[in-house]
Amino acid sequence: MRNILVSVAWPYANADIHVGNLTGAYLPADIFARYQRLCGNRVLMVSGSDAHGTPITVRADAEGKTAAAVYEHYHQRFIDLFVQLGISYDLFTSTHTENHFAVSQLMFARLREHGYLYAETQQQWYSPAEKRFLPDRYVEGTCYLCGYDSARGDQCDKCGQLLEATQLIDPHSKTGNRALELRSTEHQFLDLAKLSPLVAAFLASGKEHWRANVIKPVLHTVNVDGLHGRAITRDLDWGIPVPLPNWDGKCLYVWFEAVIGYLSASIEWAHNNGTPTAWHDWWYAPDARTYYFIGKDNIPFHALIWPAQLAGTGRLYDSDPPAQLNLPYDVPANEFMNLAGQKISGSRNWAVWGLDVAQRYGADAVRYYLTVNMPETKDSDWAWPEFVQRNNDELVATWGNLANRVLSFAHKQFGGCVPEPGALQAADTALLAAIDAGFASVGALLDAVKLRAALQEAMRLAGEVNRYLDQQAPWFTIKTDRAGSARAVYTALRAIDSLKLLLAPFLPFSAQQLHVQLGHAGNIFGTQAVQTFAEAGSTHSALTYSAADSVGRWQPSTLAAGQALGTPAPLFRKLDDSVAAEEITRLG
Repeated sequence: MRNILVSVAWPYANADIHVGNLTGAYLPADIFARYQRLCGNRVLMVSGSDAHGTPITVRADAEGKTAAAVYEHYHQRFIDLFVQLGISYDLFTSTHTENHFAVSQLMFARLREHGYLYAETQQQWYSPAEKRFLPDRYVEGTCYLCGYDSARGDQCDKCGQLLEATQLIDPHSKTGNRALELRSTEHQFLDLAKLSPLVAAFLASGKEHWRANVIKPVLHTVNVDGLHGRAITRDLDWGIPVPLPNWDGKCLYVWFEAVIGYLSASIEWAHNNGTPTAWHDWWYAPDARTYYFIGKDNIPFHALIWPAQLAGTGRLYDSDPPAQLNLPYDVPANEFMNLAGQKISGSRNWAVWGLDVAQRYGADAVRYYLTVNMPETKDSDWAWPEFVQRNNDELVATWGNLANRVLSFAHKQFGGCVPEPGALQAADTALLAAIDAGFASVGALLDAVKLRAALQEAMRLAGEVNRYLDQQAPWFTIKTDRAGSARAVYTALRAIDSLKLLLAPFLPFSAQQLHVQLGHAGNIFGTQAVQTFAEAGSTHSALTYSAADSVGRWQPSTLAAGQALGTPAPLFRKLDDSVAAEEITRLG
C-alpha cells in the first residue's frame, strides 16, 4: 500500500469551468485517483477554489461586486459541477480559510528564517486614473519574447514563459486604461537564484517519467535562462496579509500562496477527520508519491517555483518529523483543448461549459469524450460531430450494447441468473485470459498517467468480447445447443464484470449501474460518501468524498454460476445526428 497525494489545479473563482479546464486537470486527476483507490493505495486528493487571484478582483470591479461575493458564487458552482461529474476530491476547499492563511504565512516565515526571502524596491505599473498599483494580471500587452498580443503581466499563455510586467510592449490596464506609469514600491522576493542549486538537483534526480512538455522547458529555464528573484507580495487589499510589521496594504502574491493550498488542504483534511497529523503520511513519508495535475500554463509554477518553496521551507512545524517536505514525484501537465479549431474564450462565450454539458448529456458521456480526446501531449479539439460519433459508435455500440444485450439475454433465457457453464473450451479460456491480462496492461498505463491509452486498451478488450460473441452466437445456438449458449453467456458475463472494473475510473456512474445489474451489492468504489459542508462560523463550503474499503478491487471477476442478476437497463443514450448541428448553431 502506497500513499498517493493527488494535487489538482486550483480554479480561479471568477468564471464557470469549461471542458478545456476539465480535461486539462480535474478529470485526469479523478481517473488517476479512482484507479489508485481501486488498487488499495491510500489516496488523498485535494484542491479548492483560488479565491485571491486578480481575475476575481477584475470580475468584481467589472460587476460592481465585492471579491468575496464573486468568489463565493463560483466556488459553489464548482462544487455543484464536481458532484455532477463525480470528481472525487477527499477535500475541495478554498484559499479563503483561516487554515490556509495560517499555513501560507508560516511558509513565508520559514523561507524568511532560512534566508530565502529579501526585500527590494521595484518599479511597478501604476494607474493614476484608478489611484493604485496594478497587480501583474491587471496589466496586459504584447509579449516581448514571442510577440503574442494578449500576454499577461506575469506570464504569456502562448509561449508559456514567465514575464516581467514592466517589459511588456504597449502595456495597458485590463480595465482599458492606457495611461500607466512606473512607480517605485517595496516588495518581498523569493530568492530563486539562491534556491537554484536545490531545484537543479531535484530536476536531475529521476525525472525520466516526466512528460517532455514539462521537463524540457523547466530544464531550459534552470540551465540556460537561470532562476532569478521573483516578487511574492503585491499592493492589494484582497488576499493574505504579509506577516510583517509595517507592511499594511500588501498581500501575498497569489502565485506564491495558491500552490501552498495543496499543503494547507491536506492539513485541513486531517483536522476535519480528527487525525491532525495524518497529513504527514503524504508530505513526509519517504515512499509517498505526490502528483500535480495542471494545465500547461501552470508548468513553471509547479515544476520550478513550488519545489523551490518546499525545499526552502524544509519542514513546516517544529513538531513535524525531522525531514523535509516531499517534493513532486510527477507533474503530468496537459496541453489545451480548443473548440472547433479556436481557442476557448469565456468572455466571447466560445466555450462548452461543464455544468451545462454534463446535465444535458450525462456525466459518463462527457467523461468518455474528454478522455479519448485528452490533450496529454498536444492540443486537442472539442468537435460536436465527433462527440456524437464517439458516443454512439464507441460508448453505446461497443460497450453499452455489449453489456445490455448479454444481461438481457441471460434474463430471458437463464432465469435472470449467471448460467452454469460446464467445462470451458479453448475460446472461452482465451478470452478470459485476455481480459484478465487487462488489469496489468490498463493498470500500467494508468500508473504512468497515460490515460487516453489506458481507455483505448480497455475499449479494445470490450471489442474482443464482441468478436467472441459474434463467433459463439449464443442467441442462435440457444435453440440447438443450450449448454454451449450457457457457456458463452457465462464467459461473456465474467468478461463484462472485469471490464466494468477496467472502465470504472473513467466511467464511474455507469460502472456502478452495471455493478448492480450484475448482482453485486454495495458500491464498486467501496463505502463512499459525498458531502458538502460549511465551516463553523463561516460561509465557506467544502466538498469531501471517501472510499473506505476499496482495497484489492482491481482484480479479475469472480462472478459465480447461479448468481442472481439485477434488472438490465441501457447504460448510455444514443444521440441523434442532429445534436451536432444544433450545438454548433447554439455556439453561433
